[in-house]
Amino acid sequence: MKQILLLGSGKIGAIIAELLTGCGDYHVTVADVDTSNLKRLTEHKNLTTLVLDVTDKAALKRAMQGKFAALSACPFHITKHVARAAAKTGVHYFDLTEDVACTNLVKRLAVTSKGALMPQCGLAPGFITVVAYELAKHFDELHNVHMRVGALPKYPSNGLKYNLTWSTDGLINEYCNPCEAIVEGELMQVPPLEELETFSLDGISYEAFNTSGGLGTLCDTLDGKVKNLNYRTVRYPGHRDIMKMLLDDLRLRDNRDLLKEIFESALPLTYQDVVLVFVNVSGLKNGQLVQESYASKNYSQTINGKLWSAIQITTAAGICTALDLMAEGKLPQQGFVKQEDVLFDDFINNRFGQYYKRPQDKQAAA
Repeated sequence: MKQILLLGSGKIGAIIAELLTGCGDYHVTVADVDTSNLKRLTEHKNLTTLVLDVTDKAALKRAMQGKFAALSACPFHITKHVARAAAKTGVHYFDLTEDVACTNLVKRLAVTSKGALMPQCGLAPGFITVVAYELAKHFDELHNVHMRVGALPKYPSNGLKYNLTWSTDGLINEYCNPCEAIVEGELMQVPPLEELETFSLDGISYEAFNTSGGLGTLCDTLDGKVKNLNYRTVRYPGHRDIMKMLLDDLRLRDNRDLLKEIFESALPLTYQDVVLVFVNVSGLKNGQLVQESYASKNYSQTINGKLWSAIQITTAAGICTALDLMAEGKLPQQGFVKQEDVLFDDFINNRFGQYYKRPQDKQAAA
């Protein structure tokens, strides 16, 4: 049984602990400075809790000793402490960050690390990257790679048509930071909340706009190989305009702590949500212009007798699958590991990755 250190026991950390302890192959030590979060975890013989401040370097390194891997489910600005400690102790490292600066730090740390460092193992970046690269690598010449992801309430009931479903810090970070893209073959940064588009899927109308971090490392991987590459977050129509008013007109972009306080006091958590994944890739195959698409919707469900939201399940499934594949020797065992290193078939057929399976995927496996 492999020993795992999981940092963070909030919305996502709780389900990561549930999945890993329940599978029987991992003993998980869940560490958090917030004892109330730790007390909410389901008791399990393969679960140990630890009160720990990850900014305490010595205590964090002690907690990592003898572990196979360290998983960070902490906010993006705290994750860097976990990455540094993992690189120094030589344990494998996985995180969920969408923060570009944090990923760049992990790249630098991986140069001398004895273990594997694998950031961005959630939904976007994460599974969306695995899907997009799987489609893209089968083209002779790539023209466009468009990636769209949304975590949305099934029953929107406020002006934003949105409920909190994951990290508030991460949400604000995505809305405020510059976004990477490849435009007409040139790698560049584009502003968040711009390039608004609308579309319909299954008879429901959506909007999508630029947000930061969702491409992961795909810009580097496909630079010079694709004409246009972009990532946009999906919301219900009208959301983007209200966010621009809050961030620009009311200048909350410059007061993110206040924006976080407003969100967390006014937008309730919901477990009744849907995660939408939509990828379009076009280019040449055998001299013909071809488009291939991937679309899926994932909903909340009950696991081990407890209801979990779709964003909790899909995010946790990503990092748990990455851990499994590392343990099985299906990923590089040292240095920087990208989501593009994950084979789609390995992911979707994994015991955790199967939570992403569409009806047609299940039929194909039968």
